[in-house]
Amino acid sequence: MQDQTVGRRRGRASGGGAARRAERTATGVETARFITRNIPDYEVLTEEAIETIEWNAETVLEEIGVNFVNNPAALERWRQAGADVSGERVRIPRGLARKLIATAPGEFVQHARNPERSVTIGGRNLVLAPVYGPPFVRDLDGGRRYATIQDFRNFVKLGHMSKWLHHSGGTVCEPTDVAVNKRHLDMIEAHATLTDKPFMGSVTEPGRARDSVEMCELIFGKEFVQGNCVLTSLININSPLTFDDTMMGALEVYAAAGQACIVSPFIVGGAMAPVTVAGTLTQVLAESLAGCAYTQLVRPGAPVIMGAFVTSIDMNSGAPTFGTPEAAQITYGAGQLARRLGLPYRSAGAFNGAKLPDAQAAYETANTLQTGLLSGVNFMLHACGWLEGGLVSSYEKFVMDADQLGALHRMAAGVSADETAQAMDAIREVGPGGHYLGCAHTQANFKSAFWRSEVFDYKPYETWSEDGGQDTATLASARVRKLLDAYTPPPIDPGIAESLRDYVARKKDAEPDAFA
Repeated sequence: MQDQTVGRRRGRASGGGAARRAERTATGVETARFITRNIPDYEVLTEEAIETIEWNAETVLEEIGVNFVNNPAALERWRQAGADVSGERVRIPRGLARKLIATAPGEFVQHARNPERSVTIGGRNLVLAPVYGPPFVRDLDGGRRYATIQDFRNFVKLGHMSKWLHHSGGTVCEPTDVAVNKRHLDMIEAHATLTDKPFMGSVTEPGRARDSVEMCELIFGKEFVQGNCVLTSLININSPLTFDDTMMGALEVYAAAGQACIVSPFIVGGAMAPVTVAGTLTQVLAESLAGCAYTQLVRPGAPVIMGAFVTSIDMNSGAPTFGTPEAAQITYGAGQLARRLGLPYRSAGAFNGAKLPDAQAAYETANTLQTGLLSGVNFMLHACGWLEGGLVSSYEKFVMDADQLGALHRMAAGVSADETAQAMDAIREVGPGGHYLGCAHTQANFKSAFWRSEVFDYKPYETWSEDGGQDTATLASARVRKLLDAYTPPPIDPGIAESLRDYVARKKDAEPDAFA
């Protein structure tokens, strides 16, 4: 793994004077450094429970196996590695997957176009990325509607302007007004030019994954991409125990290129996994072992993140539910299992099933964000903007959540006990019966003493009422407009921008539009 100074050398070497000027001037938007936890992880599984789940997961792989469908190359890789392959079923001998995973890094850098925005994924770190995948968007002005490419660009801009968000994410919404076979080109170009934070590649078809890598080669240089991680990608497993050829095809492209894959079971408890926490964790671990090990069959040392997208199901309606205690227990437990594997861990987010950015959305989101922080998550996708069980990217929810991510930063910092934090001079100065508002310690430290929301209203009732009695969603809507009005694109080497435009135009011209 190469450190972030490599990224700085790369920027100066490949971009010339324009790139150097871009680096010097790309400071107009403040972005907090990725979180490094100074608090302990919360662990729900006993040592006995962990060992039982690990044994059972290996039993699942050895006796039941997993399916790699429509993928002869994958079956041959597993056969060569020593697995028992029968038809499309792969049975993995006990211990083989763990042995393969040992070559994956426990921590790696994803480089951003602006080296100051590069992130380190793994260890004690937490990287926050926005919502991924919704076909619909919602705002107070337009209501619920199909997403467009302009919505996509707006969300990338909002992510760029959000101080506490470290990563631009991937499909922040699905731009349905662009052909299915071409929209990934517009999305990658938007991430590459409208922000200088790191971003994700396309996984909807292996050729689109290759396009993502090639576009990054235009940005970073082919040689740099060959030796460094510049993309993450979300590879979902078709739970239970099935790896389809589309996702595995994308995984093969990214792993072969040395780019990071998030290998993530997609679990709705009671439908795609057992109804019990321990049973679900067994399946999650079995699927993760197989998927993460497969990346190492493609390229030993390729970065991989163990994922766990987990929710439960409402047994009356069949709808997924979020923010529940069982989902939290699975998230905590999966974190323990990932740490024992030595892999970075992806889970949690601003999950909720609410139709509006209302009290339900807030309660469920708060539960899942705090669970993610305390469970040791290293990469949190869906950290802001999620609504309606992931069907909707909400403008108001995006800025509400992005604001609350600041509280995670403060909580993760832990409690300082240095001389300033001890505040003995303040206690001596005020003494019995006084107050601290005017003391020297308060005057010196009040600006940074408390985290403060940039969305919530703290006015007295009378002032709030005179200002129109606005609720949080209305305040968030105003903040959306303010951020988009203030947005300025980060500097980019003109030659890189032009090469991206040419690539997108050439690729689009090469085939007819397809909307299915």
